[in-house]
Amino acid sequence: MKHLNLYEENDFSEKAFKKLLVHDSPYFKIINFNFKAGQELPVHNHDIEGQLSLVIIEGEGEFLGKDDTALPAKAGDVVISEIAEPHGLRAKTDLRLLVTIAPPI
Repeated sequence: MKHLNLYEENDFSEKAFKKLLVHDSPYFKIINFNFKAGQELPVHNHDIEGQLSLVIIEGEGEFLGKDDTALPAKAGDVVISEIAEPHGLRAKTDLRLLVTIAPPI
């Protein structure tokens, strides 16, 4: 069993979003991203098969997708998509995001 506290392990940076690899195995990968207000993960995609989940743990922002689509993102919101589908995130407030990728890239 593995245990860690995201609030203690990963902080925020004024320069760029912070990334913490929480778990990596042949089955799935979990990454914590912390964004200061105004920071973003640009829309991108991965040329592989698999799915990802984006879970907002704290804060508010927008989930970004293809063709400049944007969905509101607040604590408790979850987005699940194919990893090949364009995805990104923009933070309106300080925001914590938990990403799960299966299978891992």
